[in-house]
Amino acid sequence: MMMTRGTSRVARFTTAGRLFSAVKGAAAEGEKFPVMGVRWRSSLTLGEKEQVNNKNGEDGGNKEVVASYWGIKGEEVKKEDGTPWKWNCFRPWETYQADLTIDLKKHHVPTTFLDKLAYWTVKSLRFPTDVFFQRRYGCRAMMLETVAAVPGMVGGMLLHCKSLRRFEHSGGWIKTLLDEAENERMHLMTFMEVSQPRWYERALVFTVQGVFFNAYFLAYLASPKLAHRVVGYLEEEAIHSYTEFLKELDKGTIENVPAPAIAIDYWRLPADSTLRDVVMVVRADEAHHRDVN
Repeated sequence: MMMTRGTSRVARFTTAGRLFSAVKGAAAEGEKFPVMGVRWRSSLTLGEKEQVNNKNGEDGGNKEVVASYWGIKGEEVKKEDGTPWKWNCFRPWETYQADLTIDLKKHHVPTTFLDKLAYWTVKSLRFPTDVFFQRRYGCRAMMLETVAAVPGMVGGMLLHCKSLRRFEHSGGWIKTLLDEAENERMHLMTFMEVSQPRWYERALVFTVQGVFFNAYFLAYLASPKLAHRVVGYLEEEAIHSYTEFLKELDKGTIENVPAPAIAIDYWRLPADSTLRDVVMVVRADEAHHRDVN
């Protein structure tokens, strides 16, 4: 019995050692070697572009095709006109046309203590943002969206856990908040194509997002109403910032470059759309989030 156990244990260690050696060798050669969900190369971020590896003809011309996050070729998706869909961060059925007729001047006047606390908290956060970014609205938008995408995810996560604990439905709020977070993330993906952040701005994103995530998490636990009020007033400030962005574009201070391809597909914009058109639809999205919160 003891010999059998010992032999079995040695066999397991030998197998594990061979597996580790194989993974290590694949990593050294730069291959993708997915083991238990781990990959040795970073995944593609835009488009389901296939990467073809041909090892200098050593495999007789055989090509290894790897696509998508887990190294598995994903389902081929096409547009309505039959051309291939090149984005893996969203699908054609998730695209839409923004409602540009939404009221941009709507304002919730703070009346209760929680309203005033949320309002002045947001106003105090705007001051350092104005000082740091001044009129660099492209980078300001980048920073704004890294923060704006946090509340929906935090709220959706907490409501999800609450629904699980209480064995009850959420009334549709989980999906609403997660959709809001995804929409804000797509804003970021768009503005990343327009403005290339500097290293210290990226470092600032790490700091601000880390602080804001934890602060908002605690605020939502303490008072969901306060947390949503904060988001509502944040969106009001976002509308103001994008309105100033549009003014700078109209003045010619900021070049009205062609709209990024990702924005054209996500908002179903005309092919000849410009940065101004993108800012218009993003501002309309922020007004919608303001009303929801």
